[in-house]
Amino acid sequence: MLTPRRIEIFKAIVDEYIRTAEPVGSKTLQQKYKLPYSSATIRNDMQVLEEMGYLEKTHTSSGRIPSTAGYKFYCENLLKDSNIDKKMEVAIRSAFDASNLNVQEAVEQSCQILSEMTNMTTGAVGPDSSSQRLEHIKLFPIDDQNAVAVFITNTGHTETKNFHFERAISIKDIETCTDVLNQRLKDVPVSQLVRRMEELKPELGQVVEQHDVLFTAFVQAFVKFASENVYFSGKDKMLYQPEFEDISKLKKLMSVLDDTSKWKELNNSEHAVTVTTSKGAELTWVNDVAIVRSTFHVNKDEKGQLMVVGPSRMNYERVVSMLDYVAQMIEDMYRSGGDGKKK
Repeated sequence: MLTPRRIEIFKAIVDEYIRTAEPVGSKTLQQKYKLPYSSATIRNDMQVLEEMGYLEKTHTSSGRIPSTAGYKFYCENLLKDSNIDKKMEVAIRSAFDASNLNVQEAVEQSCQILSEMTNMTTGAVGPDSSSQRLEHIKLFPIDDQNAVAVFITNTGHTETKNFHFERAISIKDIETCTDVLNQRLKDVPVSQLVRRMEELKPELGQVVEQHDVLFTAFVQAFVKFASENVYFSGKDKMLYQPEFEDISKLKKLMSVLDDTSKWKELNNSEHAVTVTTSKGAELTWVNDVAIVRSTFHVNKDEKGQLMVVGPSRMNYERVVSMLDYVAQMIEDMYRSGGDGKKK
């Protein structure tokens, strides 16, 4: 059974392993954590904790490391609700205050900030736009082969896509195509845009000279627009984690990061173990990977998630507090005005 002494020993092991990435032995616990118990008592309790499934013994050391079940217990019962460090709060807030960001830019910048501060991979799953309706399209030519398209929905949600055309496109064709799409696709659900584009292809062919190039560009953009937007920053951070020195394990993780469907169905994975904190952050473990997620709300119907992805050995208290803080800042920006800019 879990006694107060065993819980004290277990917490010390988790804290030490998170800090050092080295298996923890009884002598380390006695010396560094000043535990008032004999080495024999500590070793016996470590054996019990291992039998209970909270600790694991490595092949290379007599010390123990936390198991997935151990991390779950730690985060459910021993994780403190703490406020973000004041220096980090000032740094994050100043990064937002110094820029006039739209929400998409704010989410991406948040990922970059979190990646630098946690030294881990961070990501965001944007709001699902498939149920929204297209309100307006704006297409801004950069040169004769590049343009930026802005899609605006009925909820005020904005998506920006970069277009690169295979051959030169005239400004007249771009303007005519955009006018036709705005007339014919207004109020069409985002999930139906590709099908409606197919119906409009003959009409575009009559009025737009380079209609085939523009048609392909818009169809590709609508396909991406209708799916959840997943963004990652700091994928290279995984290279510096000792847990991922195994190249085959690292390659497997990278393939998961690139598969957006995995993040939509994360909690349904048969290998996933999930805990929800008192403030609503979700902590999920899949094999040797930990994912901490915090939700931000766009409105009553739409939401997105920020996440930190790293080894199971992470400073959960620090990561959760930072993630919750940044998610709240993004949520405040969504509420600041309809054009997506800060007020």
